[in-house]
Amino acid sequence: ARILLETAFGKVLTASSPDLAMNMLRKEEVDVVLLDMNFSAGINSGNEGLYWLAAIKDAHPSVQVVLFTAYADIGLAVRGMKEGAADFIVKPYDNEYLVATLRKCISPRSSASKGNRAESGGFFWGESETMQRLRTLVEKVAHTDANILITGENGTGKEMLAREIHALSPRHSKPLVTVDMGAVSETLFESELFGHVKGAFTDARSDRPGKFEAAAGGTLFLDEIGNLPVHLQSKLLTALQSRSVTPLGSNMEVRIDIRLVCATNRNLPDMVRSSMFREDLFYRINTIAIEIPPLRDRPEDIVPLSELFLKRYASAYRKTSVRLSDEASAKLAACVWRGNVRELQHTIEKAVIIADTNLLGPECFDMPAQSSPASLRLDSADTPATTLEEMEYVMIKNTMDRFGGNLTLVAGQLGISRQTLYNKLKRYGL
Repeated sequence: ARILLETAFGKVLTASSPDLAMNMLRKEEVDVVLLDMNFSAGINSGNEGLYWLAAIKDAHPSVQVVLFTAYADIGLAVRGMKEGAADFIVKPYDNEYLVATLRKCISPRSSASKGNRAESGGFFWGESETMQRLRTLVEKVAHTDANILITGENGTGKEMLAREIHALSPRHSKPLVTVDMGAVSETLFESELFGHVKGAFTDARSDRPGKFEAAAGGTLFLDEIGNLPVHLQSKLLTALQSRSVTPLGSNMEVRIDIRLVCATNRNLPDMVRSSMFREDLFYRINTIAIEIPPLRDRPEDIVPLSELFLKRYASAYRKTSVRLSDEASAKLAACVWRGNVRELQHTIEKAVIIADTNLLGPECFDMPAQSSPASLRLDSADTPATTLEEMEYVMIKNTMDRFGGNLTLVAGQLGISRQTLYNKLKRYGL
């Protein structure tokens, strides 16, 4: 590697151990460090690599660190990026890619080309440091075929991020197929996902491919994966493990070639501990975990996102001169957006529609969504419900807590269908 790098860079230093590398950093002007995560054969070598990553970043924050790791340790590399690494290289590596990656880190993209952009493709990133780190991670892992689990509250944009990942992947020319797992009827689960042949059941009048086949060569996005009943999780796991499906009514296996992306607003580790989600399925879908933070944890993104939505809807409704006043921006920034980016988006759209002037002042934003069903939150059991919507919200939430989130049991207790329950959960953000 040194011979290769010396042909591409003015000065290359090598160190046989991290201690020696730290000494070099104290004495030399270094732009980028290529840190081998597997420099020792010990059982904790990967964690030791993360330790030295933190040590380098603490002592020399401006130095870019690129991790050098084996494919088996890609999870550690992703963790390293979350902890400050600029990029990672997987062994065996391509020479040109290695040089290009190091050059990119020596001359990082300007803030005008990345840091100050709140939007890329269909996903609204914002400008906070948290979201820009997330963006760097997404741009890196999107080019792999690793399974990705996206977590985050309702309204944070999990489906939009899944579309962004697909658009950035080598599979972008193939279909992205979305399945809302909470909305799939239990009786039709296998038919929807695996397909069926003519005559498999009463209404099966012709062969029909399932979602796995429809996503061939592309990406299968399983939204709300946490709402899948346990007894169906084993069937999904079998398909993922065997990389094949058997359509209903058929004895012939169909090989599948998909990239799997899942999303949920539920706490899957807690569900695993309470036996509501299979542990083996959790690890199968969770090769790369990406959590989208709520908007309240990144308030610096509120105004940039507001301006992006304003531009979008001003164009859509032919009010291209509409803009926010400073007072309106301050009001938006001070608001607690319990419905996250989706709530902010709808608030801006409404303001643009009803605006009579080109300058939107604070009076244009009465924030009705703060008390809307999507953001109902009664702080304690002693807080009385004052509307039918609040009573319904409390009843559903208490029943969900009682039955540990089992939608079938909750629906039975409430006397409604599972689909009706699911629609209400989405409405109330539960």
